[in-house]
Amino acid sequence: MGFDIGLVGLGVMGQNLALNMARHGYKVCVYNRTGSVTEAFMEGGAKGNPSIRACYDLKELAAGLSAPRKVILMVKAGRAVDAVISQLAEVFEAGDVIIDGGNSFFEDSERRYGELEKKGMHFLGAGVSGGEEGALMGPSIMPGGSKKAWELAGGILTDISAKAEDGTPCCAYLGPGGAGHFVKMVHNGIEYVDMQIIAEAYHMMRDLLGIGAGRAADYFREWNKGELGSYLIEITSHVLDKVDEKTARPLVDVIKDAAAQKGTGLWTAREALSLGTPAPSLAEAVFARNVSARRDQRLKAAEALTGPEKAEPARDMAAMLAGTIEKAMLAAKISAYAQGFALLKDASDHYGWDLDLGAVALLWRGGCIIRAGFLDDIKKAFTDDPGLENLILDPSFAKRLNSSQAALRRVVSIASMAGIPVPAMGSSLSYYDGMRCTSLPANLIQGQRDYFGAHTYERLDEEGSFHTDWYR
Repeated sequence: MGFDIGLVGLGVMGQNLALNMARHGYKVCVYNRTGSVTEAFMEGGAKGNPSIRACYDLKELAAGLSAPRKVILMVKAGRAVDAVISQLAEVFEAGDVIIDGGNSFFEDSERRYGELEKKGMHFLGAGVSGGEEGALMGPSIMPGGSKKAWELAGGILTDISAKAEDGTPCCAYLGPGGAGHFVKMVHNGIEYVDMQIIAEAYHMMRDLLGIGAGRAADYFREWNKGELGSYLIEITSHVLDKVDEKTARPLVDVIKDAAAQKGTGLWTAREALSLGTPAPSLAEAVFARNVSARRDQRLKAAEALTGPEKAEPARDMAAMLAGTIEKAMLAAKISAYAQGFALLKDASDHYGWDLDLGAVALLWRGGCIIRAGFLDDIKKAFTDDPGLENLILDPSFAKRLNSSQAALRRVVSIASMAGIPVPAMGSSLSYYDGMRCTSLPANLIQGQRDYFGAHTYERLDEEGSFHTDWYR
């Protein structure tokens, strides 16, 4: 009798997923393009494990699997995925299942889904979140694609996924085509903002209030007990606590202040622009990383450009911020999540995926990087009102925003006057104010457009499209 599932790609994520599946009673055939990597895994983490079999070509892997065959790919997104799928298609048969567990672009998943369906094979694009630990102990899994593939392989994915505190698996079929990878993309976009909001709070604590890393860690530990409770807040306290063995300084103080972005944040911002979904915080989080990466230019600009006078923080300001940053972060975080879920809704409507946004929130309660305490409340919001257009319109979240928006204003204002950039918090506040504004100045923009390009405009008091001869 053949093995239950194959896994291609033995990076750390792939190795840990293989061990995860074996721990749950599944027999796994593993393959890596570089055979020495497979050998090292079999002599390392998989040593003596009878549920894991090494294969050194894809034909051997296909022969070792029970029909219908099922394989999960953990290879680098892009051409590498296409290359492996093309090779597998030569040794697989109609009815077999290919699962892409990497960070692929959702349009590539749409294409692969269509191409494999024509060959009678079934495809799932399954976003996997949780990093190395999640892959081993249980990640959040966001599958989309062939419903038949889900019926054949969903049991395995569900079993190995993280489980929320109530025991619910953090894995569920999301929809056809590229739905799964789109949801994973937005997850990562929200992750970018969440991390940036935290970094901005730390920046103010460090440079405005003079709070050292160790004391800042204490604040984050305390905040993790309240409404901000989340994985990212929790690990921030750990990062701030870590002491560098070489210098005996807080490790964070010797880490270079330049962050990279791998593409999913960019994709999220680009898709928001393409769909016309206002998601400024998601875009600004990407731009903030881009600014950080230009460190050499920043050092030159620091010598050429002036800012506000540096002064010792007043005691009352320090006390105010110590009690205000927490609420400001909450308001910014809710604003960012609202933008992300609005993007999911618009994409679902545009692509016909019929996403269950409440179910998406449930998938993120365990295993993934953005798991947070208020995800149950997001689920409730979309359950109470399945037609909810935006999370900010839910009574519970509107109440939280109303009670915390003043703190966000205060923090953004003080940061601006102190010369501390807060792009994520600032854009989250602008989104909040833009969405609640009953009369934006876009009427002037429409007048300008009609003036120089005869683009026409609509009126408030009359139906139709109008053009004015502005030169008379």
